[in-house]
Amino acid sequence: MFVRVKTTPNSPKKAVQIVKSVRNGNKVSQRIVRHVGTALNDFELKRMKELAEYIKVQIETEVQPSIHKPEVLAEMAVKARNDKENKAKEMKVDLDRLREDQRVVVGIHEIYGQIYKELSFDFTLGNPKRKVAANKNLFNMVMARIANPSSKRASVINLERDFGVTLSLDGVYKTMDEISEDQIDFIQEMAYKAAQGILKEKVNVVFYDCTTLYFESFKEDELKQNGYSKDMKFNQPQVVLALIATREGFPIGYQVYPGSQYEGHTVRDAIVNLKKKYDLDNVFFVADSGMLNRENLELLEQSNINYIVGARLRNMDKKIQEGILDKSKYRMKEDGSRIAEFEQKNGRRLVVTFNQKRAEKDKHDRQKAVDKLFNKFKKSKRPDSLISNYGYKKYIEVIGESTVQINEEKIEKEALWDGLHGIITNNKEMTPEELKQQYRNLWQIEECFRISKHDLRIRPIYHWTPKRVRAHIAICFMALVCARQLAYRVATQYQPMSPEQIRNELVHVQVSILKHLDNSSIYGLPSKPTQHIRKIYQAMGRSISSTPYQIA
Repeated sequence: MFVRVKTTPNSPKKAVQIVKSVRNGNKVSQRIVRHVGTALNDFELKRMKELAEYIKVQIETEVQPSIHKPEVLAEMAVKARNDKENKAKEMKVDLDRLREDQRVVVGIHEIYGQIYKELSFDFTLGNPKRKVAANKNLFNMVMARIANPSSKRASVINLERDFGVTLSLDGVYKTMDEISEDQIDFIQEMAYKAAQGILKEKVNVVFYDCTTLYFESFKEDELKQNGYSKDMKFNQPQVVLALIATREGFPIGYQVYPGSQYEGHTVRDAIVNLKKKYDLDNVFFVADSGMLNRENLELLEQSNINYIVGARLRNMDKKIQEGILDKSKYRMKEDGSRIAEFEQKNGRRLVVTFNQKRAEKDKHDRQKAVDKLFNKFKKSKRPDSLISNYGYKKYIEVIGESTVQINEEKIEKEALWDGLHGIITNNKEMTPEELKQQYRNLWQIEECFRISKHDLRIRPIYHWTPKRVRAHIAICFMALVCARQLAYRVATQYQPMSPEQIRNELVHVQVSILKHLDNSSIYGLPSKPTQHIRKIYQAMGRSISSTPYQIA
C-alpha cells in the first residue's frame, strides 16, 4: 500500500490516492483504497500527502472495523447497514404491514467513533476487550459531548432516546472516577502523536493560552476558587484551563489550575511539560500579552525557547512609547498597513503594526462604551457608583463629591493608540512580517476555546469534587481533539466546515427501524444523505447509501 499522486494532462489538478497492488495471475494491477483529495497547488499537495500517509498507517494497523455498536436493535441496524452482502439482497416487502419501531442517529458514532478509535482513545482506561463497560461509558460520553453537550444525566437520557445506547448514570460517574492523572497523560500523548502523525514532522510551533471555566456554585475548595473571570462572573468559583495547540489548530495538551491562579504564572509549568512530554527541538512559543512579564521572558530564554508574545504597548517606558506613536518610524506595506521595529533590552525585538480597520474598530468600541456611559448617567441617581464599573473608569473623572463627567483628554490620548498592535520576540532570523504572521495564527487556540465553550459547552461545570471536575475536562478535551481532527480532514479533502456544521450534518444521518406486523422481519430505512454528508463520509474513507436493507 502506498500514496500515489496522479496528474491530469493540461490541468494543475493533482489527485492524491492511497493505492494497493493486487496480483491477478501474472498481472499486477493497482486498486484505489482511498481517494484522499485533489490539490490545486504545492501547498495543498503537501498537506494532502501528509494526511494520506497518516490515513495509510491507520488502515494498515487497523485490527477491526470502526463501527459503533449501539444496544440491541440499534446495534443490529448499524451492523446490517455496513454489511455489503446484506445490501445486495433483494427484498420483497408488503409496505402496508411495516411500522416504525425506532429511529436512531448513527452519523455521530460512525464518523466520530472512527476518529476516536484512530486516536486510540478506546485504550484510555485499559484494554477495551477487558474493561468493556468503562470504555463503553467513556466513549459514549465523548460522543454525547460532541452531539448534544449537556449534563451527564441529560446525556444518558439523550443517548438512549436518540442513539439507541443505554447507560447507567452511576456507571458513568464510576467511569469518571477511574480517570486519573495517568489516563489524562495518555489522552494528551495520543492527541500529540495524532497531530505529529498528520503533520509528518516534529511539532515546532506551539500556541499557548488560558481561559476560565465557572461553576454553578458559590462554594470554594482547593480547586474551585474565585479569581479574575473572563466570563465576568467574579462572584462564582472557577478553574483556570491552560491549553497548548499546534499552528494547525490541533490541541495537544492542557493543564487545570485553581481559579485564583494568575495566568501568567502558568508559563513555568507549560515549559516544563513541553520538555517532559513532547519530543521538541526548536520550539516556537506563541502567546498573547497575558503571558508577558519579565520572569516569563527570562524563563523562556533560559530554556532556549524562541517566543513571540503580545506586547502591552501602553506599559512601555516613555521613550519607547514616543517612538511607537511617531508615524515617521513606520514603513508602508502593500496592503496599506504600516510596520516598525524597535530594539529592546537583552536583545529582544519589539514589532509594532498599524492597521486602519483595527483603528476604526477600536474607535467604534470606545464610542460604544462612552454612549453606554451617558445612558447610565441619565438613569442613575448616584453617578459616582459608575466609577467602579468595569470598562468605564478610564473615561470618567469625579469633581467634588458626586459630580462625574466625561474626561475628553483621556479619550483623545486613548485614540492615539487606535489600530496599533505589538509583539515581543527573541528570534533574530525572522522578518517582522514573518513574526506577525506567526502571531496571527494564535487565532487557532482561540478557536479551540470557542469550540470548547460554545460547541462542547465545557462550562458551566456541574461537578463538585476535584477528581470529577478533572474528569469532565478530560472528556471535553477528548471531544475537542476529535472535532478538530475531523474538521482538518474535511477541510483538506473537501472544504472548510466548522465542527458545529459537521455536527449538524451528522446528527441528521439516521436510520428508521421498521418492524413487519405479521412476522419477525426487521428493516432499516436510512435517511437521505446530503452532499456535505457524502463528502464527510468520503473524507473518512466510508460510503453512505439511502437504500433500505433487511436487519433480521
